[in-house]
Amino acid sequence: MAPFFACFILSCVSTVWGNQHGDSTSYLDNITRILDRLLDGYDNRLRPGFGGPVTEVKTDIFVTSFGPVSDVEMEYTMDVFFRQTWIDQRLKFEGPIEILRLNNLMVSKIWTPDTFFRNGKRSISHNMTTPNKLFRIMQNGTILYTMRLTIKAECPMRLMNFPMDGHACPLKFGSYAYPMSEIVYTWKKGPLSSVEVPQESSSLLQYDLIGQTVSSERLKSNTGEYVIMTVHFHLQRKMGFFLIQTYIPCIMTVILAQVSFWINKESVPARTVFGITTVLTMTTLSISARHSLPKVSYATAMDWFIAVCFAFVFSALIEFAAVNYFSTLQANRELRRAAAMKTAAQEAAKCNSKIGVELHIQMDSSSVLKKRMNSTLPFERPAKTYPNPPVNAQAFLQQGSAVPANSVLTGTSIIDKYSRILFPLSFGAFNLVYWIVYLTKDTMEMSR
Repeated sequence: MAPFFACFILSCVSTVWGNQHGDSTSYLDNITRILDRLLDGYDNRLRPGFGGPVTEVKTDIFVTSFGPVSDVEMEYTMDVFFRQTWIDQRLKFEGPIEILRLNNLMVSKIWTPDTFFRNGKRSISHNMTTPNKLFRIMQNGTILYTMRLTIKAECPMRLMNFPMDGHACPLKFGSYAYPMSEIVYTWKKGPLSSVEVPQESSSLLQYDLIGQTVSSERLKSNTGEYVIMTVHFHLQRKMGFFLIQTYIPCIMTVILAQVSFWINKESVPARTVFGITTVLTMTTLSISARHSLPKVSYATAMDWFIAVCFAFVFSALIEFAAVNYFSTLQANRELRRAAAMKTAAQEAAKCNSKIGVELHIQMDSSSVLKKRMNSTLPFERPAKTYPNPPVNAQAFLQQGSAVPANSVLTGTSIIDKYSRILFPLSFGAFNLVYWIVYLTKDTMEMSR
């Protein structure tokens, strides 16, 4: 009984396995026949509906990585899954499966759109470890064709508001050879959700990807009218790097230049070093700030800020030159006045000495006459005394020749007193106007 039961089990198992193997073989044979039938007489040189209706190609984009963005080259790079869907009536089929999931070898055997990126500088189709292409055929002839691409496209930038600027970097694509009378492109999921950019896909350092918009336009050329699909990626620049590297150092340099107003004007070496050092520092900052920008022919917002800061620093140096010049001019005027007083004192001393000699001669002659009269007259008259010379010539000469202390070259200049107030107020007013104007302009551009 036991051997009979074992034989029965083995026969059942072999029967089931044979049926399954036969079903699998027949299933594969059906798929093979379907593929052979699809390609039988198929000409991949002709578009679907050739000579008839327009072929509609529906597209959508999934961004896997966005960035970096180069300001110098005015370009950006991104990795995308680029999907295209169209209907080819020649590829309709009936069978046990609704979707044929095929590898990339099938792509070369059927017609595919000749899509190209109009503003692309360099595009790479990934081939590791095999060509990264997805190909699907539905029973009604709908085809899904997906490629993984790395696209480097140009991004025209207007840097007037740099570094408080925002840009809309476009990605334009369309058919290379077929005009819109043969092929038209549309967005598969509508204009709002046809381009997906996950938050974690952004690899930007200096920008924030704040959104994207899609549109389509028509372009007329000598060979016909073409449909161009456009995606605009809206970028807003981050200011942190430029605040640390340029704005704060410029502000500190201007403040350092204004510290010299509080140094006495007779400290010529110290104030000269302050002025020259700050001017050279501003020159270095202006040169380094330009390295991160293309060689544009117009001034950016940062250029205006650096130029005004340089003007304040240079004005501080010119202010000390003016203080030194006017102080020296006034000191020379005082010296000339002292010299004139000395000359006048010397002339007065000479005049007084002559008067003193004449008085002395008169006194001598009077004394001689008095002696004669005393010898001849019986009575004696009281002697008349003459006062001393009225002017002490020697003292006056010393007073006139003494050079006054040159207080003009010491102390605080009136120009410094006004500069201590006017320079900080002017620089503060400039910063207030500058940041209000450009930040307001930045907000308006973002709202657009």
